[in-house]
Amino acid sequence: MTFDTTFTNGVIAVKEKQLLGEKVFRFPELTVGEVVRALSESGFGGGESSPDAIYAYEQGVLDDFIRTYAPGEAEKNFFLAPRDFHNLKALYKAERLGRSADGMLAPAGMRSIDELKTMLAEKKGLPEIGDDATGAEIGAAFDRAEFQYLFRACALRPILKKLLRARADMTNLLTAFRASSMEEAESLFLQGGKLKKEDLMRVFSEDPERRAHAPAKFPYAEFYGACAAAKEKGLPLTDAERMKEEFETRFFFEKRFALSGKEPFLYYVFRRKAEISNVRTVLICLNAGVSAREIGKRLFGVK
Repeated sequence: MTFDTTFTNGVIAVKEKQLLGEKVFRFPELTVGEVVRALSESGFGGGESSPDAIYAYEQGVLDDFIRTYAPGEAEKNFFLAPRDFHNLKALYKAERLGRSADGMLAPAGMRSIDELKTMLAEKKGLPEIGDDATGAEIGAAFDRAEFQYLFRACALRPILKKLLRARADMTNLLTAFRASSMEEAESLFLQGGKLKKEDLMRVFSEDPERRAHAPAKFPYAEFYGACAAAKEKGLPLTDAERMKEEFETRFFFEKRFALSGKEPFLYYVFRRKAEISNVRTVLICLNAGVSAREIGKRLFGVK
């Protein structure tokens, strides 16, 4: 359909009233049964009760919204194409290992699973991967192919390119802090962000002060600091991962009273993605007996 700003923003205004909002951040204090009941009362989850079923139902609803109301192909690709690369990577790894890809596949993105299977069988659209490539190298090859595709698909959308650059930079920093050497970080580097390979060298500096702090004008200095603090203490990069996951939502939240054009659509989709993911996290963690405090640390987005 042709994008009609007034009509689409009117639809979003109605749907925003159905968002769970702050409720999600109170769910960790409840029991699984209480959360499922609260979701049902809010019309969330389609009557399903398991974390995966609720997630699949709501993700399907959001996918339909994206396909129906996206301003253009760039926005559809931005949100849905990463699913294609995830699924193609899963199919590729499964074939390479002689296993079934069942359980590894996500809902279809821009292409159906059958289309992706055909691409794999015909060796079309696959990144170059050596026969002796490690799992990390295979993942990096598909990640690079994904970002190259997205930057091309979103070339005429400055705001989407800005978000992609930030996503690439944060991914590169996380990779560097997890890598055992600069050589490993370079081999997994994603192009397209503001940061260059040489910007990652400070992560491996022998000077503790240089490793721990990024320059004041360094892009994502706060993010760098979260990564450095966790690594220094030998902890998982949980805080940094959350910052990366909620970057887009916070980006629009900070300008929420001045959104225009296609921005309300983007902001709404990011908020929906966050709440769907958070609900799944809460239910899985409650079922596993994780404490409310720990669950809260794993949630992202804005209250």
